[in-house]
Amino acid sequence: MSATTPVVLLDLDGTLSDNHAGISASIRHALAAQGVADPGERELCACVGPPLRETFARLIPGAGSAEVEAAVLRYRERFGELGWKENTVYEGIEVALASLRAQGCRLFVCTSKPRTFAVRIVGHFGFDRFVERVYGPDLSGALDDKAALMAHLLETERLSAAACVMAGDRHHDLRAARANRVAFAGVLWGYGDAHELAAADRLLTHPSELASLGPAPLR
Repeated sequence: MSATTPVVLLDLDGTLSDNHAGISASIRHALAAQGVADPGERELCACVGPPLRETFARLIPGAGSAEVEAAVLRYRERFGELGWKENTVYEGIEVALASLRAQGCRLFVCTSKPRTFAVRIVGHFGFDRFVERVYGPDLSGALDDKAALMAHLLETERLSAAACVMAGDRHHDLRAARANRVAFAGVLWGYGDAHELAAADRLLTHPSELASLGPAPLR
């Protein structure tokens, strides 16, 4: 990182908290409403992280935009009421975030989860004590592409890419960081493995290691 104030961009699902239970149950709810068979637990694990429209386009055979949007609405029926609360914080996250802030880092959430839900979750778990702002797509799908979302974050906050590091658990996070010339730390407690994140600048095996991303350069 540069000599400027270090900035850590944080994925949400699979990095700060585990929302698999709420996401998978809400996907099952949406698929059942369209008469689509349950894809199974292994496939549902792969759905934590990617944009929701991308997920339904893959899970619904022959789906067009109308079918995908209908599934998104059904998903949000359940997720907005119950799914966002079916969520747990990974052990050590709060201490790591507090440490990063104590080191003088600026923290932002950069997530594929719609911002309205992400803000709710960040506040629910008290992450808003450490995080300056939450960036995510809107409900219409604007900024669903994580590279575009990250570019928007950097531009809005007037951040230098050289001062930033992104921490995330999926290849979408890695691709977004590479597209924006941001250093990337892959986290292995979420839903991506070492193979998926092999091109990361660094791999982290426990949430406590997030605390090392502040003044320690990855480049």
